[in-house]
Amino acid sequence: MKRPLTEEKVFKDPVHNYIHVQDTIIWRLINTEEFQRLRRIRQLGTSYLTFHGAEHSRFSHSLGVYEITRRIISQFERSGYKDWISEERLLTLCAALLHDLGHGPFSHSIEEAFAMNHEDWTCRIILENTEITRILQDVEADFPRKVASVIAKTYEHEIVVNLVSSPLDADRMDYLLRDAYYTGVNYGTIDIDRILRMLRPYNGRVVVKESGMHAIEDYLMSRYQMYWQVYFHPVTRSSEIILRQIFRRAKELLLQDYPFRFMIEPLPDLFRGEVTVEQYLLLDEALVQTAFMQWTLEEDELLSDLCSRFIHRKLYKYVEIENLDADTIGEIRRSFAAAGLNAEYDLEIDFPSDLPYDVFRPGEGFDNKQILLLDREDNLREISEVSDIVRSISGIHRGRYHLYFPQDKLQKALPQLPPSIARIFAK
Repeated sequence: MKRPLTEEKVFKDPVHNYIHVQDTIIWRLINTEEFQRLRRIRQLGTSYLTFHGAEHSRFSHSLGVYEITRRIISQFERSGYKDWISEERLLTLCAALLHDLGHGPFSHSIEEAFAMNHEDWTCRIILENTEITRILQDVEADFPRKVASVIAKTYEHEIVVNLVSSPLDADRMDYLLRDAYYTGVNYGTIDIDRILRMLRPYNGRVVVKESGMHAIEDYLMSRYQMYWQVYFHPVTRSSEIILRQIFRRAKELLLQDYPFRFMIEPLPDLFRGEVTVEQYLLLDEALVQTAFMQWTLEEDELLSDLCSRFIHRKLYKYVEIENLDADTIGEIRRSFAAAGLNAEYDLEIDFPSDLPYDVFRPGEGFDNKQILLLDREDNLREISEVSDIVRSISGIHRGRYHLYFPQDKLQKALPQLPPSIARIFAK
């Protein structure tokens, strides 16, 4: 299993041009049922309802992360850097390829709905009785545990974890480039060739040659812009809210023994929190959307309405508010209920926030949340100590409150709302 392929395999890729597969184990992992399932999971969840080109999959992203990791390692080995452990090559490539194996339908959206973590599921798929597990065990009996520990960020060699998960990892570089390409925006077009040339293995972790600082500044600015212009787009947030509400309502009905006209495995066990790995691997977006389409015909008006809104893109509208306190939220919900609206489903409050970069704080020491620059004297400095640009975008960026609501229902109820509340939604 550690041997190279007799003939290199290539995937034509719109982002990296070609993805090169040179190892037998990588080729076998790609062709497993568990990895092929990622073709049926969109990379950007519900963002296709906002950016119509965002139909790319976790499969293509995972290949991209593998390819960037392969290029980094190839550069380390060509340059003969003594800080890179060549025996870790295959482990790192496998972890890079498999890092998103545990994503469910609509990616992060379903995680929020069921309080799940895709990395936990990834580790379970790697460690339990799956085709992936058996292939990894062909390398050595303990190899699945090692791969899982890299993804869980507990592996003993920090440099391996750095390549797969860090502020400047292969995962982030690929999703910025790939998501920008498929959404049609320019924010994520980073100079990846320059960045990769500037990476160095040093004292057990990945650092950046100081002359590459400006390429890293551009990378961090791109990430900042992609979050606020794409990932936190208010229309996408609206579709995510409705998706979560569908799961929430379906779960409520199931626990009340509601007689569904249509139900498909493994959704009942998912709602009960009892889904196994074998069942989880049955979950893809085709299955979930089939259920949603059928649920538009359910007698429960709320579930039917929510599914119809999602399937036919009749999303909630929103208003922005600078400040919102608990008393105001309570007053709005009470007013909605008094006007005949469903205070729990007809109003959602969203407050997106992001940490573009975690700056260095003197006295705390360096950690995996920071990007380190290596100067000509082999001294390390954290990038925010040097870059005014990085300092300016660091810290939690606080957005505005967004109040989401079904406009058709609200318009009918508007005359019954107190004037102070009606004014908020009349913007």
